[in-house]
Amino acid sequence: MKIEILDEAEADLIEGYHFYEAQDAGLGSYFLDSLFSDIDSLLIHAGVHAVVFGYRRCLSKRFPFAVYYSVEGALIRVFRGAGLSSQRHVDSEPLRKTVNVSSLVAVIVLLAECHFLFD
Repeated sequence: MKIEILDEAEADLIEGYHFYEAQDAGLGSYFLDSLFSDIDSLLIHAGVHAVVFGYRRCLSKRFPFAVYYSVEGALIRVFRGAGLSSQRHVDSEPLRKTVNVSSLVAVIVLLAECHFLFD
C-alpha cells in the first residue's frame, strides 16, 4: 500500500505544527512525529475507522486531531487533518466543501517540505 497526502492535509499538519510550537518549543515537532506515526499506522489499520463526512476518520493517539482518509485499492489518500479542540476545525462545512472539490483527485506524495520541520 501507498499513502498520499493532499495539499489541504499537509497545510493542516503544518498549521498544527505552528500552533503547538507556539505553545512550547519542540512541541510542534512532537506533534508532527505523532501525526506521521498515526498516518503510517494506516498501512496496517486502514479501513477500520468510522466513516464521518463520507471519509474514514482516524483519531490521533496523542493530540486532539483527526485524519480524514479513504482507501482506494492499494492507495490510502489523506484528505484533511482537523484539530478537535478548535471550533473552526470541527465545523463540518469547510470539510464538506473541501472533499467535494474536483481538485481532490490530484494527490501528493509525502513531501520533503513537511520533513524540513524535523531538522
